[in-house]
Amino acid sequence: MRPEPGQVLHFSEDPTITRFVPHVAATAQQADAYVWAVDANRAPDYWFPRDCPRALAWTLPTTSTIDRERILGPGGASRVHAIEYDWVDRLLSSRLFAYRLPAAPFRPFGEPEPHAMVATESVVPLGPPEPVGNLLHLHRDAGIQLRVLDNLWGFWDAVTASTLGWSGIRLRNARPRPVAKAARIPPP
Repeated sequence: MRPEPGQVLHFSEDPTITRFVPHVAATAQQADAYVWAVDANRAPDYWFPRDCPRALAWTLPTTSTIDRERILGPGGASRVHAIEYDWVDRLLSSRLFAYRLPAAPFRPFGEPEPHAMVATESVVPLGPPEPVGNLLHLHRDAGIQLRVLDNLWGFWDAVTASTLGWSGIRLRNARPRPVAKAARIPPP
């Protein structure tokens, strides 16, 4: 599920939206009100239930062979998404919808690489929302590895220290970071 030329997408579990009005998101790091959407490259970032924490990684032209093999693994994958076991049932049962929006009012948002498209005016969808379908199959059909982990933080730490491109969404909903076990030192 990706936008066609001249479109951007907004993914939602709510199939009743008829008009998108700029707002300041509860988790916003900026004070400006926006309508949020994504382009074709970032659409896969949102093939999840809204609140699902996920860590995403993909190759860049500057990605080292070592990082690609160490994090993405053998087999030539260029992108991997990771979620926690606690979210698998929601991923499999979620009804996600895509709203096609006209691209004209939107501009890229994010530094150094844009991660979203934003508009500062209200936007009316180009038509009714489209059911996205089976999110697991969507990943498979796009050639994106989907990993299920007990905890995202080890993967997240490896990805953010690598030469891969990466994004973390709703990480505040992830399980807590594991507490490192102290090395046991025998008494003298």
